[in-house]
Amino acid sequence: MKKAFLNIWTLATVLILSACGGGAQSLQVDSTVPVSDENRVIYQMNVGAFTSEGTFQAAMQRLDRLDTLGVDIIWLMPIYPRGETMHSPYAAMDYKAVNPSYGTIDDVKAFVSRAHELGMKVWLDWVPNHVAQENPWVETHPDYFTRDAKGQMIHPHGWGDVLELNYQNPELVNEVNSALKFWIETCDVDGYRCDYLSSPTIPVSYWQDIIAQLKSFVPGKKIEMMSETDITDCHNQRIDSCGFDYDYAWNLQGSIARLCRKGFKADTLKQICERFLEKSAKIKNRRMVYLTNHDQNYNDGGNTLKQFYGENRYGLTVLEFTFYGMPLIYNGQEIGDPDTLNYFTDAKVKWQLVDRKMLNTVRTLIALHHQQLSLAADAPVEFMNTSNADVLAWRRGDVVAVVNFAESDVAVTIEGLVSGSYDQQLCSATILDGPTHQTISLDASTPISLETKGYAVYVKQ
Repeated sequence: MKKAFLNIWTLATVLILSACGGGAQSLQVDSTVPVSDENRVIYQMNVGAFTSEGTFQAAMQRLDRLDTLGVDIIWLMPIYPRGETMHSPYAAMDYKAVNPSYGTIDDVKAFVSRAHELGMKVWLDWVPNHVAQENPWVETHPDYFTRDAKGQMIHPHGWGDVLELNYQNPELVNEVNSALKFWIETCDVDGYRCDYLSSPTIPVSYWQDIIAQLKSFVPGKKIEMMSETDITDCHNQRIDSCGFDYDYAWNLQGSIARLCRKGFKADTLKQICERFLEKSAKIKNRRMVYLTNHDQNYNDGGNTLKQFYGENRYGLTVLEFTFYGMPLIYNGQEIGDPDTLNYFTDAKVKWQLVDRKMLNTVRTLIALHHQQLSLAADAPVEFMNTSNADVLAWRRGDVVAVVNFAESDVAVTIEGLVSGSYDQQLCSATILDGPTHQTISLDASTPISLETKGYAVYVKQ
């Protein structure tokens, strides 16, 4: 079920005669659906930040907008009652309850039901390693917690507001597993994003067992699991045997962010991406790729996309959606990530601050990602040589993406570009005014003009 955008989401599609060519016509990009599960897009939502009300009922009223945008999976940040020390959503007081400021379990049911009506899945954020230090289990079940050499409960990773759970205790394991099944059985959720999977205290055997249980828990229902860790990291390779469907492309994002801080070079970005592809081919699960999430936006010193990536943020967004893996949108990223969001206080997304160039770019890229089989999560990627070292081009089947990372306008040719007719479905020079497309002829000798930090995506006809 797809509906038109309202308010800021109503962006007129227009006929544009521009630098992209005289024959450019409006392109319908909203309300697309993925041609396969490998062409999906995931959206990270903090219920408390997503609307001014900060409730499930209010968020449910805006699900039509996400559906129109093309979101396939909604990952909800932790929805549980919080400890009061830091008020972190990752410090749960009760695994089977809802933060009262968000609403009730019935509200969660209604939210999930509405998402399903619109064709979207809902994953919960699961925090298995620790709970709030005020959690009632501290008094009622002190044996549920790990201890140091002095017999004291442990604050993992130096996080002073939480205490680490003991997965050597079968009763604790039963409690946690019961809660995981509770949300599937009670609210019909479709999966979990599992926090801090690099924790050394949760055995691999635990994950192997519970993932198998959850996937067979409701006959005919598909449950998916994503680990918050980069399995290509040598310290996390044990997790590759657990059965997760997705992991984080953590090292890719970190490498790109560091590159932007220390002095961007397109050739170095290409090397980073090639290493990423090489490592990704060696693991079992698929990958979630991202430029930002709650950690990058707030925890890591507080950085918006602009602060992290500067003017390269648009070209890197093209990379995120056309290169490899399942792309993530953090709430507000689709309008340009206008502000850092303190998720401890549920700071609100400033929906009125819309970067229309970014919004139209994201809308177009989601449609491309949905409709082109060659952009499936792990479909082959080929970098193509260009006549300018500051311009990167890559091909995935019939899709060719070109990004100018230079500080000047360029006219570039692409070695090995198959001659023929192409549908140009993204053009940075005109995207501010709305998505357009046009049919053009290209070959390896055709110069492609791109403005400073410009980008284009072509589909071979």
